[in-house]
Amino acid sequence: MSRRPLALLSALMLSQACNPVPDEPPAALAEPVAAVEQKVAVPGFAELHHHMFAEEAFGGGWFHGSHTGTLASCDGGMPESDHARVRMDLSNLLNLCPNSGAVDLSSVPVLSQFFGIGGAVASEFIGKIEGTEGDTGLHLGRKEVNTQWPRWDTIAHQQAWEGWLKQAHDGGLSLVTVSLVSNGFLCSALPYQNLKRPCDEMADIDVQIQMARDFDARTDWAEIALSPAHARQIIGAGKLAIVLSIETSKLFGTKDWRTELNRVYALGVRSIQPVHQLDNRFGGAALHNVIFQAAQFLENCHIDTDCGVTGNGFTLGFDVDANCRNTKGLTAEGKALVQELMAKGMLIDVAHMSERSVQDTFTLAQANTYYPIYISHGHFREVMNPGLAANEKTTPSWVVRELRQTGGMFGLRTAHDETRAYTRTSIANSCQGSSRSFAQAYEFGRQGLKVPMAFGADLNGFIQQTRPRFGSYGACSAGFKAEADDQANQQRLSGPARLGTDFDVYGLAHVGLLPDLLRDLKQLGANTTGLEGSSETFLRMWERAQSTRTGMADAAADIDTSGVAPYVDKSTREAQYPQVCGKAYAPASKVLNETCRFNEECVSNKCTSSDCGNVTGSCICDDDADCGSTQYCGWGLNTGQCQNKKARGALCASGRECLSGTCRWTLTCG
Repeated sequence: MSRRPLALLSALMLSQACNPVPDEPPAALAEPVAAVEQKVAVPGFAELHHHMFAEEAFGGGWFHGSHTGTLASCDGGMPESDHARVRMDLSNLLNLCPNSGAVDLSSVPVLSQFFGIGGAVASEFIGKIEGTEGDTGLHLGRKEVNTQWPRWDTIAHQQAWEGWLKQAHDGGLSLVTVSLVSNGFLCSALPYQNLKRPCDEMADIDVQIQMARDFDARTDWAEIALSPAHARQIIGAGKLAIVLSIETSKLFGTKDWRTELNRVYALGVRSIQPVHQLDNRFGGAALHNVIFQAAQFLENCHIDTDCGVTGNGFTLGFDVDANCRNTKGLTAEGKALVQELMAKGMLIDVAHMSERSVQDTFTLAQANTYYPIYISHGHFREVMNPGLAANEKTTPSWVVRELRQTGGMFGLRTAHDETRAYTRTSIANSCQGSSRSFAQAYEFGRQGLKVPMAFGADLNGFIQQTRPRFGSYGACSAGFKAEADDQANQQRLSGPARLGTDFDVYGLAHVGLLPDLLRDLKQLGANTTGLEGSSETFLRMWERAQSTRTGMADAAADIDTSGVAPYVDKSTREAQYPQVCGKAYAPASKVLNETCRFNEECVSNKCTSSDCGNVTGSCICDDDADCGSTQYCGWGLNTGQCQNKKARGALCASGRECLSGTCRWTLTCG
């Protein structure tokens, strides 16, 4: 790509006020004339949904840490923190709707915190899911970069630093779709003093476009791709191809969308999500998180009683049918937008679309000789736990069939979620939320749905990631504690072994660890050939969009959704474990020095906890036998801790410290 001075949009980044935008718009990006399509398949894997510049999403008021420069420790969320917290007066928001008194949020945990008690409690609650206390609100234990953050459960601290992206590229990532993102409701919920600009989704998008262009201009190992031929040229030169996409609910605001589409296209954008979290002028959104149901309610004050998605018997904001699906499909403007995207040869990402919107888009794709549509990040509905599978946002097999028929592909979420076992793979589903869970979904997609896949990680996307299989930071924890302890112990005993990287204990903490997830998936026994070559798959999809098509790409008549094991409820599984003090535990699942609640959890049968496990302790040793042949049980302050035995000639205090069993008068092992 030619390098040129880039006009700045820095006026959009000033705090709380809009300075005049320069009269001269940013120069359009131009594909090199010399770029020609290469027939040889490009190497490497693709990541289809990466929020590299999300530090400027939501008015710039949520994330800590920049994609560039030196990463720094944070203040741990102390009062007046500039990140990871929401405003104190959120309880007043619902009053914007005159019928808000008819809404009982007492049984909806997240919303009751948001709109009941207020921002302080809500900030603490946002990131707390099974296996983690999260990194929001007061997070004093999550201040230090590279040790305390990022981890798999990071939602408010940087995961897309450019050094980590380079690490991923060096590990085989050759194409990344960078999603420029924002959400007006989340921005409006943040403390006013934390915002860099008034809440305007497209203003945030424009800032991120400029950041992407600046990154392109100063980087010699990555470049914005403007066409599939250009992407092949970039990858062929050993660089990372970046495809710019937009993901926001207020797409193009209230402006003329044709003019705006032409503008962002000239700036390098080649993929669009017409719909995000909320219904908009283009179509209906798939129901997802209850926070966005509340956000939709604040826009239209609608309470639906046809199906209870939000709470018992009611759904906020969205007009749903008896099956809890959004009744809204593509609008007339939405159909015109999709048609124009096809005319431009742009990529159409149907992630977050309601099922009716997806069907409307597919109908248009059929009418355009099966123009390719894709999902950049999603879950396969049939293999997910019932709670997640009930969400319209998950992807059913009939949508996958339509993707295949158009020549599209699927970005598989590197999710933290509890997943059902796929019995047609040899990979045991024995570590919930880890790479073993990801393997169940991946193998279901590969063997059952037979859909081309890439990663759809959604890093910096306000959502947790793949959990680790080892260590004390939420290993195997997507189910419940006793099961997590049991399963983590199984990983230690039966493997496969650790990779020797941060992925082992921090999980998918940042983009640089995507190659490690791929490696772990491979060593578990998954056939990763398609995933490893997913950049080529993406480019062929893009080329199909820009070529003359003759009809359906793939009849997709061979989809087989069988082989998914029945789901066993958590309460049933938990009842199979013994209890102490009314709490389920996994016997002898904790090794020496690991955190424990009860003696019975430790292999040594001794834990320093108290108050019936409410005050946790650590597993300690009773005698040398607890420590194995190469350690002895050393005591200090009445705490037995296993210590390494010493070789001949090493300093010693007693014979039991020495492998020989003898400590000579010179205080060295005999």
